[in-house]
Amino acid sequence: MNIPKIGLGFWQIAQKDAKRIVKDGLACGYRHIDTAIVYNNEKEIGEALKEVEIPREDIFITSKIPAEIKNYNDAKKAIDQSLKSLQLEYLDLMLIHAPKPWSLMPFPGPRFKKGNIEVYRALMEARNEGKIKNIGVSNFKVKDMKNIIDNTGDIPFANQIRTHIGHVDRKTIQFCKDNNIIVEAYSPNGKGNLMSNPQIINMAKKYNVSPAQICIQYDLQLGTIPLPRSKSKKHIDENLNFNFTISDEDIKILDKIKTL
Repeated sequence: MNIPKIGLGFWQIAQKDAKRIVKDGLACGYRHIDTAIVYNNEKEIGEALKEVEIPREDIFITSKIPAEIKNYNDAKKAIDQSLKSLQLEYLDLMLIHAPKPWSLMPFPGPRFKKGNIEVYRALMEARNEGKIKNIGVSNFKVKDMKNIIDNTGDIPFANQIRTHIGHVDRKTIQFCKDNNIIVEAYSPNGKGNLMSNPQIINMAKKYNVSPAQICIQYDLQLGTIPLPRSKSKKHIDENLNFNFTISDEDIKILDKIKTL
């Protein structure tokens, strides 16, 4: 299936809430669920998927190999672990969660070129075995993506990066576009910090939408796939069901907003 244009994110979603949020999201119309092994909610997501009547092939499900894993054997184990936790025969997309362990983020620093190639080869093998439909990366800069492409001959399906008003890595996004790599945008509302920005609040009033919807639409107009998350069914629905376009003039205003 094609990747849906908006996904439901599960970062920092507690186990006790995950099952309900999956069901709420699917009821609202989401068909794209984004999780990761380190989110510790795959089991609950898998249970929810078993309890709904939507065909498996109609739901696009993503997970991620932990950033700390930088060898082939552990990557293979992680892939099987994710499938077992989610109770799935295949994943639609699996990513390398980051180019180096979180304790060494952010850039610059060591890039783990060899380790990322090993993990990516494990993903390629799992794809050949039918365990994963598509494979990709997350938080990868241009150098890291070139390392994968040059050493495996394979172009990642997607790169999931932090993208929101005030934080747009245009160099990475342009490289992805030039190489037909889908850009998924996590934290589209800036981890909630953008919700209180006066300019965004005023613009939301102008378009008769919520501040979150302004943020999501901004990412959509960048050509990315936003991955909003929420515990509230009202907001889950709101984040998916809207239809407006931000004018070029207003995009320029949003482009000038600075965030950390």
